[in-house]
Amino acid sequence: MDFSSVQKYLLSKHQAKETFPSGPDVAVYKVCHKMFATLTQESGVARVNLKCDPEEAVALRAKYPAVQPGHHMNKKHWNTVFLDSTIPDNEIQRMIDNSYELVINNLPSDELARLLASKP
Repeated sequence: MDFSSVQKYLLSKHQAKETFPSGPDVAVYKVCHKMFATLTQESGVARVNLKCDPEEAVALRAKYPAVQPGHHMNKKHWNTVFLDSTIPDNEIQRMIDNSYELVINNLPSDELARLLASKP
């Protein structure tokens, strides 16, 4: 996946919003005001930060050289995924889905209920 396809996939998540709180260089993706991803491009290389279960985060880093501890994030709970074409698209989509699910599953019950009720 490239920058554009990751951006589209992130925005396809239910109620996902793209914001730029630190300026135009880093997009922050939130659901119910909680961040589940960031996306940026530097020196022609795109990268996405994704929330991850700590054990899976370590396993993904061991499996894929393009997965590193979260850049400017809590290294235990976040991975940075370099979009360098070395990771299959379906695996990147799975990581995005997982990040989104981790965030919504930790929402307060009333917020989660509102989110689920608004799903088409």
